[in-house]
Amino acid sequence: MKSRSLCFVATVVFVLGSTLACQTTSAQQDSATFDADGTAHITRVIPMPATISPEAQKWLESLNEQKVGPPETLAERRTNTDAWRKMDSAEARKLYPVNVEETSMAGVRTDIITPLSTPESKRVLINLHGGGFNSDSGSLIEGVPIANLAKIKVVSVYYRLAPENPFPAAVDDVVAVYKELLKTYKPHNIGIYGTSAGAILTAEVAIRLKQLGLPLPAALGICSGHGDFSRVGDSWQMFTLNGFPGRMEPVDPNHLPDDQYVGKTDRKDPVLSPIFADLRGMPPSLLVTSTRDILLSGTSTFHRALLQAGDDVQLVVFEALPHAFWYNFNLPETSEALQIMANFFDQRVGR
Repeated sequence: MKSRSLCFVATVVFVLGSTLACQTTSAQQDSATFDADGTAHITRVIPMPATISPEAQKWLESLNEQKVGPPETLAERRTNTDAWRKMDSAEARKLYPVNVEETSMAGVRTDIITPLSTPESKRVLINLHGGGFNSDSGSLIEGVPIANLAKIKVVSVYYRLAPENPFPAAVDDVVAVYKELLKTYKPHNIGIYGTSAGAILTAEVAIRLKQLGLPLPAALGICSGHGDFSRVGDSWQMFTLNGFPGRMEPVDPNHLPDDQYVGKTDRKDPVLSPIFADLRGMPPSLLVTSTRDILLSGTSTFHRALLQAGDDVQLVVFEALPHAFWYNFNLPETSEALQIMANFFDQRVGR
C-alpha cells in the first residue's frame, strides 16, 4: 500500500482550537509558533507509520477518507451506535464463540457471557461498556472476546444512561450488581473492566466501593479512560475519536462545557473524578491506550496517580492507533490487546 502523509494543523492548549487535516503528496514545512498565553499553532506532516501492521495502516488510511457530517442528535447517536453494536457483536461472537444469556441482576439489565469451555466457575468479570455515557457502543463487543480468551464468565452491565440519568446513576447500578455478585463470589474472584466511558466508570465504582466499606474486587481494567472531569488533557485538544481525522471537539480549559453525565455534580467529587480520591489500596489495575487516543492523556495521568499512591498498576500504550481501536477485530493489534487484557485477568482474578 502506498503511504500517504497527513498534514495536521492545530490551535491548542489554553483557547479553543481549530484543526485542518488534509492528505498531501507535496512537501510541507513543519512549524510551531506560540502566542503570549502559551497557545500553540502547530503544523506537522505525519507520514503513515511503519511501526504498525499493514492492516492498521490500511485502516488509518480509510479513516482519513471518511467524510465529516453534521453533529448527531442524541437519538441519531443511539440509533447508529445500536446498529454498529449489533453488527460488531455478531462479528465478536463469530470470532470468539460464547454463550450469552440476557437477564437482569439487582434490577439492572445484564448479559451473562459464558465461555463454551470453562475450567471452573469461581471467577467472574463485570464489563462496563463504552458509549460516552449516553449510548451503548460496547457491551458484547467488549465482553465476548474476554470471556472466550480468559475462560472467565463476564457479566455485561447495561447501566442507566445520561442525560436522562446523570451521575451517579450508572455508578449506583454497577454497585448494585457487584453487591449481588458478592452473594455468590468472593471479592478476590471478581474483576471489573471497561472501555472509554466504561473505563471511567470502572474507576468510579472502585472508589465508591471503598467509600461504602465494601471489599474491593481483585483487579480493574481501565481501557482508554480518565479519572478527572475537572481538567482537559493535551490529547483531547489534539485528537478525535479517529485520531487525526474527524470532528474536533477542543474545549477552553477555563470554561468547561456542560456535561450531561456530570450534571450538577462538583467536577472534583472524588467518585466522579477518582484522581481526587484516596487511591491507596486500589486493586491491581491494567490501563490500555494508544498514541492517537483522545484519552491518552487521561489514561496516562491516572496511571501516574495510581503509581504515586503505591498501587500495583500497568500501562500499555499501543502505537499510532486511535481511541478504543480494539473494537476493530481486523487488526493484529486488537488480537494482541485483547490477549493482554485476558491474560491480566486470568493472572489476577481468583489467584
